[in-house]
Amino acid sequence: MPFHKIATLKITNSKKFSMKLLSNVVNKDPEILGGIPVFVGTRVPIKTFFDYLEAGDSLETFLEHFPSVQREQAIAVLELAKEMLIAHENPA
Repeated sequence: MPFHKIATLKITNSKKFSMKLLSNVVNKDPEILGGIPVFVGTRVPIKTFFDYLEAGDSLETFLEHFPSVQREQAIAVLELAKEMLIAHENPA
C-alpha cells in the first residue's frame, strides 16, 4: 500500500494506526546509524526532517536535499507526529 494511503486512513484506534504507520515509515535498526530512527529504505534520520522544518525550510527543500526520501514518507511522519500528539492530548 502506498505511504500516502496509509497516512490518510481513518482508523478509530489511533494506537493501531500509529504502529502501522510507524513500521511503514520509520526504521530503527542498530546496524543503521547506530539505531537512530531513519526513513524506511534510507539512511536519513527523522530528526533531520524536523530540524529542516524547525529552521523554516520547506518540505520541498528537504526533499531536494534528500532525494531518497519520498514525499509520502515525509507526510506520513507528520501524520504520525500529529496522531501521537492528539492521542497524548486526549488520553483514552
